[in-house]
Amino acid sequence: MNTIIKNKNTISKKDSIIILSNKKTKISNIELSKDEKKFILEQQKNNQEIITLNQYSRKIIIVNPKEITNPNLYLENLRCLGDKVFGSIESLNEVIIDNLERKQINTYAFVEGFALSNYAFDNHKTKTNKKRKITINIFKNENSCDTNEINNICESITLTKDLVNTPFSHLKATDLAKLAKEAGNKSGFKTTIFNKKKIQSLKMGGLLAVNQGSIDEPTFSILEWKPKNATNKKPIILVGKGIVYDTGGLSLKPTKGMDIMKVDMAGAGTVIGAMNAISSNKLNKYVIALVPATDNRPSGNAYAPGDVVTMFNKSTVEVLNTDAEGRMILADALSYSEKYNPELVIDLATLTGAAARAIGHFGIVSMHKNALSYHNNLKEIGHLTHERLAEMPFWEDYDDLIKSDIADIKNIGGDFAGAITAGKFLSTFTNYPWIHLDIAGPAYVTSKYGYRGKGATAMGVRLLYNYIKEF
Repeated sequence: MNTIIKNKNTISKKDSIIILSNKKTKISNIELSKDEKKFILEQQKNNQEIITLNQYSRKIIIVNPKEITNPNLYLENLRCLGDKVFGSIESLNEVIIDNLERKQINTYAFVEGFALSNYAFDNHKTKTNKKRKITINIFKNENSCDTNEINNICESITLTKDLVNTPFSHLKATDLAKLAKEAGNKSGFKTTIFNKKKIQSLKMGGLLAVNQGSIDEPTFSILEWKPKNATNKKPIILVGKGIVYDTGGLSLKPTKGMDIMKVDMAGAGTVIGAMNAISSNKLNKYVIALVPATDNRPSGNAYAPGDVVTMFNKSTVEVLNTDAEGRMILADALSYSEKYNPELVIDLATLTGAAARAIGHFGIVSMHKNALSYHNNLKEIGHLTHERLAEMPFWEDYDDLIKSDIADIKNIGGDFAGAITAGKFLSTFTNYPWIHLDIAGPAYVTSKYGYRGKGATAMGVRLLYNYIKEF
C-alpha cells in the first residue's frame, strides 16, 4: 500500500493540516490572519464542507461536514469528503489530520475515505508515473484512531482490489491459491491448498464439472485463523466464489462485457482480503475461509447443458446452463463446510446479473436460512460501513422453480427471480445457519465510485471484518 497512517504528537507551522470541525468548534491551535478567519466564517455560513487556505509553506483544509441526523450516513459523508480532499491535494505527500470534535469514529471514517482513495491499478502499464505515496499523520489525543488497525484494513482492501483487477492471463486458479498463501504467511492465517488430484479424491463434482473445459487445474483453498483466545469454539466460515475467468462455457456469453469477467472471482478476493484484515489485526475469532477456484471455458471436453453432475454431498444436479457455474463450485464448498460444524457460514459471490439489475452497484443482495439474528446484525454493520444489504424474499414458493425432472435439482430456475433461485439452489447444500451475499452489482464499477475508485471496489471486506470483530 502506498499510504502510511500513523500518529503524531505535535503540529508545526510547516505542516499541511486537515482540520475536522463543525460550526460550533473553534479553530485555535493554528495561527490565522484576520482575513483568513473572516474567509472561514463566510464559507461556513455558505455551508461549504471543504474550505481551503493556501499559506506560503503549507495548505490548511477545514472540513465542516453538513449536518446529517442519521449517524451512519454522517460517517459515509465523511468518507466521501476524505476522497474529495485527497483529490484536491495532489502536490502533497504528507498531511496531518486533527479532529477538533475528538470523536474517534469520525476521524476513522474520514481517514478511511482519504486513504482508500489512494489506489491505482497500473501494474501492466509500461509508461506510468510512480504510484503516489502519502503519509497521513493523525494528531494524537485521547480519542485517536488505532492506526495499526486502519493500516491493516486498507492494506487488505488493496490486496482484494489487486486480486480482482488482475487479468486472467496473470491469475489462474493456482495463482490465486498461491497469492492467498503468501498473504497468510505475512498476516498469520494458515493456508491449505487442494490440487486437482485431491479434489478428485474428494469427489467435488461441481468444481470438477466447471473445470472440465479448462487446460488449467482447479484449486480448493482452506484459509484458517484460529487464535488461542478465540471467543467462538465453532468457526465462522466464509466461502468465496473463485471463478478466475468466466466465458459462460458452452453457454457462451456475448463478447460485450466478457472482458471484465476476470472479476468473477471477486467473492474469493473479498474473503481473502477479509481474512488478511482479521489475522493481521489479531481478532480473537475463529474464522475459516474456503475458496473453490477454476476458470469456466468451452472446449471439446467442457460440461454441457443437459448433463447431470453428482456433487460433493452426493446429490445430483441437472445442468441447464453452463454459465450458472458459480453456484456449482460454491455448492461443493458449502457442503464441505459441514465437516467443521460451523457457527455460521457466509458466502460471497458475483453470482447473478439479476442481483445487479435489481439494486445496481449501491449494495449487496442478501438471503439467509436459519440465521435471522445473524443476518439482522450483519445488516446493521452494513449500514455502519455503508456496505448495505438488500434482503430478498426467500419464500418456499421459489423451491419448485429449481426442481428437476431427471435429477434432484437443476442449476437455473427460469426467467424470473434469478438471484433468489440461485440462492435457493445454494441453500439445498446447507444444514447450518447460512447467509448468502450476491455482490455482482458492487464488486466492480466502470466509472469512479467515490473513495472506492474505478474497477474493483473490494466491497464486503470492511463489512465482514467489522461484523466478525463484533461477533
